Amino acid sequence: MTPRVAIIGAGFGGLCMAIRLEQAGIRSYTIFEKAGSPGGTWRDNTYPGAGCDIPSHLYSYSFEKYGSWTRRYPGQREILGYLEHCTDKYGVRPKIRFDTEVTEAAFDGSRWQVTASGVTEAFDVLVVAVGQLNRPRLPDIPGMDDFAGASFHSARWDHSHDLTGRRVAVIGSGSSAAQLIPPVARQADRLEVFQRTPNWVIPKPDAVFGLPARLAFRFVPGLQRAYREYIYRYAEATLYPALARGWSEGLLRRRALRHLRKQVEDPELRARLTPDYPPGCKRVIIDSRFYPALNRPNVDVVTDKIVRITEKGVQTTEAVHEVDTIVYATGFRTTEFLTPMRVTGRGGVDLAERWAGGAEAYLGIATPGFPNMFLLYGPNTNLGHNSIIFMLECQVNHVMNCLPHLSGGRRLEVRQEVMDAWRRRLDEALEHMVWGDGCRSWYKTAEGRVTNNWPGSTMLYRRLTSMPPRAAYREV
Repeated sequence: MTPRVAIIGAGFGGLCMAIRLEQAGIRSYTIFEKAGSPGGTWRDNTYPGAGCDIPSHLYSYSFEKYGSWTRRYPGQREILGYLEHCTDKYGVRPKIRFDTEVTEAAFDGSRWQVTASGVTEAFDVLVVAVGQLNRPRLPDIPGMDDFAGASFHSARWDHSHDLTGRRVAVIGSGSSAAQLIPPVARQADRLEVFQRTPNWVIPKPDAVFGLPARLAFRFVPGLQRAYREYIYRYAEATLYPALARGWSEGLLRRRALRHLRKQVEDPELRARLTPDYPPGCKRVIIDSRFYPALNRPNVDVVTDKIVRITEKGVQTTEAVHEVDTIVYATGFRTTEFLTPMRVTGRGGVDLAERWAGGAEAYLGIATPGFPNMFLLYGPNTNLGHNSIIFMLECQVNHVMNCLPHLSGGRRLEVRQEVMDAWRRRLDEALEHMVWGDGCRSWYKTAEGRVTNNWPGSTMLYRRLTSMPPRAAYREV
């Protein structure tokens, strides 16, 4: 009997899982999507300048190479268009239940009872593909409700609010802020950027693919595959060693400092923008427009600590900055993973309680006590140097290898001793990575445990997820 599969989320991960099931002739699946269309984070993040810092030909499925990319680094609309294209080409749209948010998933001893929009259904297999970047995180600043102007998170951009001629505050200076600040600076009368910690920034070698290049990628045999492989190998060979405190760490630092010196002439501003931690400890920003925007006469970088939000603006330890619009570019609730969905496993074990000290899963995919449940983009699978789409395809491949063992109502869960050995191996590897240094980042819990990032090469991850899965699991 073919297992019935519930997939939660219609972003890159959930769509990949559905497409692979379709290709295998398994159509007994349902995708639950809380929004009205597919796309995940690329549907939600529509702020000005939104885009990807991974080249387009690598930030795409290996099985759908797509010759229509117009830029080396794709923008939000183009990525969303690609996902819409894949949804229709592979026939998975009819399997998606839109505007249907899963609130609870409970294992009843034999099957998963999935509750969405007040209706509960039974499934043999549960695949959770909600990602790490789907729940906006607002800062804990007193007085936020007192502000009389317009305020919103970057991932919930208010397009009805015209910024032309306005005094705008952007709180945050990470990747999203670096992308939205240049277009906002051109539109606003005055822009104040509130920076808690400076980020390492390297140039973004973007380029437009003209018609000849697009035709070549589409019709020249092997060209797109070779280009994709080159991008992948380059990132693996040069960027990963920097994160592992290897030979390229100094190279990355010098490149970032040279970029800063070249684009910011003011020594005082340059000092405020110079990090005091190793590159890679926080996510490195790849952007060539961020620094020029900060040089504009109508832009100021504020590094004083924010005390509270007032009716008129942002109060720091030194002054009150009166503005009429506040944009919170403060990231996502990354370490909470499945929040606010409640997941209970065998014996009524609550996953949130199990993960109270930090989320963990074997290969970032499976957790003891939760049979036939698989995570995509789960704990310790995020990357700081390469394409997450590569990792997602590895995870989906692992799930597909597990499915033959789940027919006929069988149930598998990862062995506790395998999980314990995996945790020890992971902790040992993380000790050698740059993320453990003294910086705050979305890779870590409040206690400093790195729960988001993968500490090995992607080639190692592919090898581990390609191994026959049966030895790591037990039947329950």
